[in-house]
Amino acid sequence: METTVLKYTVIKDKNQYEDYCNQLESLLSGAINNAIQDEVDLLTLLIEKFDEENNTFNESDPITLLRSFMQDHHLKPQHLVEILGISKGYVSDILNYKKGLSKEVIRKLADYFKVRQEAFNRHYKLIPTADTYTNPGLINTSKQIHAAKH
Repeated sequence: METTVLKYTVIKDKNQYEDYCNQLESLLSGAINNAIQDEVDLLTLLIEKFDEENNTFNESDPITLLRSFMQDHHLKPQHLVEILGISKGYVSDILNYKKGLSKEVIRKLADYFKVRQEAFNRHYKLIPTADTYTNPGLINTSKQIHAAKH
C-alpha cells in the first residue's frame, strides 16, 4: 500500500509557520489560477489557525504588528503608500502612533498580509501631537471673547 505525503499539514511550530507564510507570499506574487487559489486558501486557513491558537498577534498592538509584517516582507514606508493608496505623511503618522488606522486602511492591510481584520482593528494608544491641543485658529483669547460681547 502506498502512503500519500501531504504537501501541507497543520502547523506545529514557528519554523513551519514561517515556511508556510513564505510559500503563501510566493504563491501570491505569481498568476493565480483555480489550483493555486485552492493552495492559497488552504495555506491561509492553516496560518490563521496557528495565529488563533498561538496568539501570534494578540499581544502586540496593530502598529507593532504592521512594523513586524513590514520587516518580514522587506517593505519600506514608501511601499505602504502604494499598497494602501495613502500619502507619505499619513503612513508616517500611522507608524509613529500619531494617527489611527481607518477602516479602509485596516481592510487593505488585512488583505495584503492575509490576516483577519481583527489583527489591525484593535485599540492602541496614540501619541498626542502639539496641534491636538492647540490649534491657533480655534482658540478664543479672553480679549476676543470680551470684544465679542460688546
